[in-house]
Amino acid sequence: MTGQTVRYPRPLRPGDTIGVTAPSSGVADELRPRLDFCVDHLRRQGFEVTVGRCMSGDGITSAPAADRAAELAAMLTDPDIRAVVPPWGGELAIDVLPLLDFEALAAAEPTWYVGYSDTTTTMLPLTLRTGVATLHAPNLMDTPFQVPAPLHHWLEVARAAPGATVSQGAATRYQKSWPDFARFPDVREMALSEPAGWKLLGDGTAVSATGRLLGGCLETLAMLPGTPFGDVPGFAREHAPEGLLFYVEVAEADAPTAARMLHHLRLAGWLDTANAVLVGRPAGPDGSGFSQLDALRHALGDLGVPVVHDVDIGHVPPQLALVNGALATVEVSGSTATLTQRLV
Repeated sequence: MTGQTVRYPRPLRPGDTIGVTAPSSGVADELRPRLDFCVDHLRRQGFEVTVGRCMSGDGITSAPAADRAAELAAMLTDPDIRAVVPPWGGELAIDVLPLLDFEALAAAEPTWYVGYSDTTTTMLPLTLRTGVATLHAPNLMDTPFQVPAPLHHWLEVARAAPGATVSQGAATRYQKSWPDFARFPDVREMALSEPAGWKLLGDGTAVSATGRLLGGCLETLAMLPGTPFGDVPGFAREHAPEGLLFYVEVAEADAPTAARMLHHLRLAGWLDTANAVLVGRPAGPDGSGFSQLDALRHALGDLGVPVVHDVDIGHVPPQLALVNGALATVEVSGSTATLTQRLV
């Protein structure tokens, strides 16, 4: 049994143009030096960069929803733009969704759409509605950071051709807090001070599971079930007869809220075809007497498939570059933890 083919953008090459727009939050004046440094970093890598008009940091969003939707769609359908990378996420990208023409996006040549946090509010629906792969990875403001092996930088993964295999492993240390971009706009090195490692929920000692990768930021994706932009079961039927590897990460929600949102995804059928669930290191706080680990036990402890947590995903760097739609295998045994993605 085979599903419909996931479509992958062609490999990103030096000389290609990368588009920068903010479909959610823009960049405040005091952080413009960091933005300029990140754009220059891409240019030093050999890319052309075009920065859109929807970039203002004066309000909660960079521009009115109609303007943000139009600029995002224009970049994703421009054959001369080979990747679109927002500066970062934000809060209200959800207001862009009903304004996007997904039929036009599906008809265009695929372009890499890269990011995490609130960017996943538009990334995941793009994959669900069009079958085009998207790339969950650091946003533009994080792009200059050096990514430690055995993880890969998103620029390296975006250079992979359809059919390629990309293997990554678990980081040995993570970054506890973010640098001050206003004071240090040219920072390139992460402060990887805390011991890291992927863990298994429950009593299991080893995991090997395969499925199509799908996921993103829990707080933003939890708003999509029941809407025209959150048909994960439909994607699974059409594109993932192998089942899913579903991943989430908590950006700021406290533990009880995270548990409620995970239950919501289960009740909506998002995890019905999951062969495993990957959960990133949580950036949100514990609750009173109820930890983020308790939230996983409460919501996913009886799911019946492996749950791997403290994975290098999301708001606690470093993070894996994950291709939504790729056929992936996660393997955890003892101190060994790997994720292999095939762009097929």
